[in-house]
Amino acid sequence: MQNLSRSPVATGTERVFSDLCEVAARVRDQLSWEIPESSVGLPADELPADQISQYARQERTRVLSAGASGLEKLAAGRTDEISDDESFGMEAIVLLEGRPAILVQNHDFAAQQGDWAVLDGHRAAIRETLARVGRVEISGHVSLDWLGTGFLVGPDVVMTNRHVAAEFAHGADGGWTFQRGLGAALDMGEEYTDTDDPADGGPSYEVTEVLGIHEDVDLALLRISPYLGGSALPTPLAVAADAPADLPGHPVYCVGYPAWDGRRNEPESMRRIFMDVYNVKRLQPGMTTGLEPEENVMRHDCSTLGGNSGSPVIDLADHRVLGLHFGGRYGQGNYAVPLWQLVDDPMLARAEVNFV
Repeated sequence: MQNLSRSPVATGTERVFSDLCEVAARVRDQLSWEIPESSVGLPADELPADQISQYARQERTRVLSAGASGLEKLAAGRTDEISDDESFGMEAIVLLEGRPAILVQNHDFAAQQGDWAVLDGHRAAIRETLARVGRVEISGHVSLDWLGTGFLVGPDVVMTNRHVAAEFAHGADGGWTFQRGLGAALDMGEEYTDTDDPADGGPSYEVTEVLGIHEDVDLALLRISPYLGGSALPTPLAVAADAPADLPGHPVYCVGYPAWDGRRNEPESMRRIFMDVYNVKRLQPGMTTGLEPEENVMRHDCSTLGGNSGSPVIDLADHRVLGLHFGGRYGQGNYAVPLWQLVDDPMLARAEVNFV
């Protein structure tokens, strides 16, 4: 049997789910009323366009069925009997059930089953979070139209990653300014829609100033302003001034815009799990998995992709922002700046970051 931990999440299958057999039964029940697998075995690139989505659903059914079998074998202690297909299917179930990337639609999210049914009890607070996270968009760039994720941390201040802001800003006269011909905005919408209408869902704000790009951690602060006649800015998110007592293993969630990221993730896995839906707002629950305070790193296992650069990592208990997600490594996990370690940082103090 091959390695069972190839997925982008860091936590092992046995630790993600409290009851492996219950998860397997739930997956089989859901598949029982989904489209059955077709006997036609054409590869996807030979299917006509109107059949590709049906092929994707059939492939999803096949992968999850194999994964349910793998979970049952794992629960019975028969790990040496788990095939490669079953191992891959288990990874799919971890992403879809254990560490899902939930589509945000109409400023809300669908009710969840299993361990993440707990999200329903936090719906009001999570919706408040969703309204304060947006996609960092760029104008005037030769090849990009958006860069990552950002979120409100002050009255008119957005936090994102240094490597996001560096795409449109550069140092000048001891400060930072826009590169010639480039502009940026924060769009709070860009939600998935299954209709012919373009994805929207929220207001957009102009980035008017680069307040600072941190020298030591992957963090940048931007000032934003409503466009003429646009919506007023919402109040900022609360940023944690102290750490939870139970790190690691603390429930958290990210909000961001996962993008196709074939450099750091296995492409076929992304296609099967994300159903080729990228670049739109998602809610991504998970757990903290470690803390490396000397390196300013908090690790977590939310299911993220490249477009999540700049996403907030939020405490599910009190909805304060614990960390600023800045990257991940396939098969190992994800990394965030632990923001409570910057509570006395001069750059954040000048920007009036809302530490609570």
